[in-house]
Amino acid sequence: MSTNPISFLAQSRFSPETIQAQQRFQLSNGTTVETCCPGVITFEPASLHAAKSIVLSSGVHGNETAPIEICEALVEDLLQEKIKTQHRVMFIFGNLPAMNIGERFVEENLNRLFNASVSIDNQEQVRAQELKREVHRFFESDSPAPSSHSDSKRIHYDLHTAIRESKNEKFVVYPFLHGHEYNKQQLRFLSACAVNTILLSQSPTSTFSYYTSRNYNTHGFTVELGKVKPFGENNMASFRNVIEMLTQLITRQEPTLPPLDECPLDVFDVKQVIDKHTDDFKLHFADNIPNFTGFPKGTLLATDGDKEYRALENDEAIVFPNANVALGQRALLTVVRCEI
Repeated sequence: MSTNPISFLAQSRFSPETIQAQQRFQLSNGTTVETCCPGVITFEPASLHAAKSIVLSSGVHGNETAPIEICEALVEDLLQEKIKTQHRVMFIFGNLPAMNIGERFVEENLNRLFNASVSIDNQEQVRAQELKREVHRFFESDSPAPSSHSDSKRIHYDLHTAIRESKNEKFVVYPFLHGHEYNKQQLRFLSACAVNTILLSQSPTSTFSYYTSRNYNTHGFTVELGKVKPFGENNMASFRNVIEMLTQLITRQEPTLPPLDECPLDVFDVKQVIDKHTDDFKLHFADNIPNFTGFPKGTLLATDGDKEYRALENDEAIVFPNANVALGQRALLTVVRCEI
């Protein structure tokens, strides 16, 4: 495959029938490669003492192209032996059909389907089940399994870009940990990626990063790397730190990280999770207001029929506003600054 002029991602997108499930082969540097299914590929070093098991997912929303392009380049560099992994790594390109039409999804938001549901009513639901199976297979072959988050060597970065501009361009959602401590090493790594805004989730969700964090004790994060742009229109120089640190994560036993007290972290706690319940749901601020814009206490943020949602604190900020989500889905988060 390393001499194939068609990238693994292009083959997965445009000729998925040619991807042989669970086909394994070895590169000349000893790395074992497995094409698990279209859009999912793993690399395992020759060493029997690989320290970490890493999942890098992108394209869970098909129009969020910068992370897809970053991960595609890493996959091809590994296949062409320009770089060599020191760890077990799985790359997931999530929603292939949505990539091909340049949309967030085809029928349903894939990042709301990583839960206990076994429905297979549309292609996103089928894909969610397939990705859950592949992640399970990847982590089940990782021995020994961690008994808790604190001693885990498992990492999952689910890479995204946001629909709208953000006052804090790059940020992460740290999934709800059910009482486990936040991992300072991970915060140092994210800061080295120039991702210094941390949003602490305070409840279970159906996102991919929460799913792996909860079920496989990964250090899981939803990583937002900027704004949605079409393929080929991303300024890749703006992702220099991310690309460098992901490369270090894969190719070194341990990446070079700054001390925690030198990381300019800006931490937010979720204050309100506002779901859409009626077709009359409306946001009461302009469409071009960026994520992390704060509002005074009492400001009307949204209405849903007769119900009003207002800022409960001064400088309460909005994140991920989207009035066009399906009924029952999250239409807005509000957040406030906190200490970690």
